[in-house]
Amino acid sequence: MSEAVIAVEKLSTRFGEHWVHRDLDLVVRQGEVLALVGGSGSGKTTLLRQMIGLLRPTQGEIRLFGEPLFTGDARQETALRRRFGMLFQYGALYSAFNVFQNIAFPLRELGVVDEGLIHDLVMLKLSMVELLPQHAWLMPAELSGGMIKRVALARALSLEPELLLLDEPTAGLDPDRSESFVRLIDSLHRQLGLTVVLVTHDLDTLAGLAARVAVLAEQRILAVGTIDEIMQVDHPFVQNFFCCARALRALQSRIPEGTA
Repeated sequence: MSEAVIAVEKLSTRFGEHWVHRDLDLVVRQGEVLALVGGSGSGKTTLLRQMIGLLRPTQGEIRLFGEPLFTGDARQETALRRRFGMLFQYGALYSAFNVFQNIAFPLRELGVVDEGLIHDLVMLKLSMVELLPQHAWLMPAELSGGMIKRVALARALSLEPELLLLDEPTAGLDPDRSESFVRLIDSLHRQLGLTVVLVTHDLDTLAGLAARVAVLAEQRILAVGTIDEIMQVDHPFVQNFFCCARALRALQSRIPEGTA
């Protein structure tokens, strides 16, 4: 079995009197693409943020690359931040920074001071997400929705991460741009050997990327497995999400394992 990149054990999350998660367990394996799915308000994005230390759970433990989070060790936290990148749902670009400055921001924050090196790295990341050098000088307000996603992905990749987290990566994109972005993520996953965790409600994105799916329901991980395995789970959310006519059309279009 592959090494665990993320290990979540007995995690519980409460906001006021409301429990979002209770005794949740999940393991993300090195090199895989795992999708988190669940109903609205089930805590998918909350869990994603907890996995990288952006939000502290009420109880339980999270280990990232074998190291526990939330230890208070600033040096350890900085070292771990270099090993992952996150694409937020709507890009979360800094509106006052141009594209170049947005991608360069993590490099500068973590102490890269050679401006020549920063320039070369930013241009490399733009190329990796299929954008042109001249796009570096545009402001976020000048970008299309698809370009915002690509710039945000370039920023997430700026520190050469081993782990990439994606929150609704194709939200707001039309079908053509969504399909193109899914192909790009899949290509980068294969080329760079990334471990990828994504939250999505889009079945085409799920079918195009995920090797395994974790279903978040009833405040816990209800089931983990391949799409075909999850479709056999007898639970109302699973049946409504995966077995309706629209879902079956999307899932039938995916390439069967072993035929690529």
